Order: sequence, then structure tokens, then C-alpha cells
Amino acid sequence: MKPSLVAFAIACTAAALPVRAETIYVSNEKDNTISVVDGATLEVVKTVPVGQRPRGITLSIDNKLLYICASDDNQVEVLDLATLEIVRTLPSGPDPELFVLSPAGNPLYIANEDDAMVTVLDVEAGTAITEIPVGVEPEGMAISPDGKMLVNTSETTNMAHFIDTATHEIVDNVLVDARPRFAEFTADNKYVWVSSEIGGTVSVIDTATRQIVKVIGFEVAGVNAEAIQPVGVRVTKDLKLAFVALGPANRVAVVDAQTYEVKDYLLVGQRVWQLAFNADQSRLYTTNGVSNDISVIDVADLEVTKSITVGNQPWGVAVAP
Repeated sequence: MKPSLVAFAIACTAAALPVRAETIYVSNEKDNTISVVDGATLEVVKTVPVGQRPRGITLSIDNKLLYICASDDNQVEVLDLATLEIVRTLPSGPDPELFVLSPAGNPLYIANEDDAMVTVLDVEAGTAITEIPVGVEPEGMAISPDGKMLVNTSETTNMAHFIDTATHEIVDNVLVDARPRFAEFTADNKYVWVSSEIGGTVSVIDTATRQIVKVIGFEVAGVNAEAIQPVGVRVTKDLKLAFVALGPANRVAVVDAQTYEVKDYLLVGQRVWQLAFNADQSRLYTTNGVSNDISVIDVADLEVTKSITVGNQPWGVAVAP
């Protein structure tokens, strides 16, 4: 092939390669920062100081803002992603840990661990709409794709509370295994997956009947059962796979979301906590709280491809396209 044609072929191949424009945001609860990771280079490009003990984080619908649970400040901070400056603080109840944003972009539903309440916050007005009494130590928060149903998990009460977002009333309580930490609706709105950290299981709940249809257990060769502590859960939009962070087991379980069979265990960093997909779900990012890093999982190949050092005790993760 002529040199000019070789150069042309290389240029065309390069142009065809996907460009990772995504940005990964990680909350570091012990050093009060947000790490900003470039999705193309997979390197930390900025460390942003924020409030005390940042844990749950989530993006605004337009991906211009990052909402941050500043747990020890008892408030929600708003980070402008263009300037990486805190531009607002919003009220919450005591010790906000996790929250979920309505699919419409407003309101924000906040689990306040210390007062057994879920705060419904108007993010535009910056005021609380109401508070919903729930079980003791509320943490996990999920909202249905249509925005009509909210699920909160209470760690000490061991329940998943189903809340009507129109009335702000609890319509059902589902008893699950000990210390439920996270909830995730499937994209078709049919099921909610709830992880139980001390119980060592994930309960799959039918959203129509509020009956548990499957309890998934985990066994990792060479790992004590007490170290298998499910926390973060993510289910692919095509409903084929679910990923479960197993805490001190240092693994992410890969589950067939149709048969509920565990397909694999992926070794990541120490005390894997939360999980987040990128926009096309080709990658899954994990926060590893003891090894102070995040892991990058190739979803198609089910392989861990990289570890990235971030701040001290990374907790939450969000990915902007």
C-alpha cells in the first residue's frame, strides 16, 4: 500500500475509535473532597474541596450540577460542573446519606439517617416540601422510571418502604434481610432490587404485588461469609445483567437479571461500596473505600480494566456524559 494510503487508513481508523468524553465524580468522605476523573485518560484531573463527610452524589437532569450529601454539615451542596465551585447549599434533615432525583429533575428525595425521615426537597426553590416518616436509619433511595413510586430502605427496621410520590404516603412495607442499604428499580418498572448488607443477600421485589420473588445469596471461594456484604446494586437497561457490590469481599457479583443466577465475581478494590454506569453502560465504575481507589469494569467483557487512586475513603460515584 502506498504511504499516502496507509496514512489515510490510519486516520480513518483513529476517527472511528470512540472518544470518551465522560467525566467521573467521586465523593471522598474522609478528606471532604470530590475527585474529578477524565473518562478518556482515566486520570484524576481535579480535586474539589466540599462540605464535611460527602457521601451520596447525583447529577442534575441536564448534567450541569452535582448534588452532594454533606452528611456532617446536615445539608446538600450544589456543585457547578462548569466552574467546579459550590454555588448553593440546600436544607436537608440530619445526616443525609443517600438521595434520588425525580426523573423530571425536581424534587430531590433525601434519606436522613439520624431522624428516620425522608425529606422531599424542591431544588429550584431551595425549600423542603415535606418530610415522610420512615423506619430507623433510612438509607437506600430509588425512584421508579415513571416517577410515581419511591422506595426507601431502613437499615435497622429491615424494611423497604414503598412511597406514593403524589401523596407522600407509605403504601406498603416489605420486610427484607438485615440492614438493607440500597435499592434499584429495573428500567421496565417491574422490580426493585434491595441489598441487605448484614443479611448477605439481595431481595428482588415485584413492584405491582410488593412480594419478594427471589432472594439472591452469594458465595465467594476463599472469602468468609461474614465478609460478603451487599451494598450498591445496578441493573442494565436491557435487563440482562445486574451488578452487586459485595463490600469487604472486594468483589462485584455479576448476576443474570432474568434467572437470578450469579455468573461471576469480579475482583476490585478493598471494601467496594457504590456503583455507577456511564451513559451507554459500556463501563461500570466502583468506589473502593479502604483501598482509596475506583475500579473500571468493562461491561461487555466482564473484566476489571483499571484502578484509579482518588481521595480518602471514596463513597459515592456519578458519571456525566
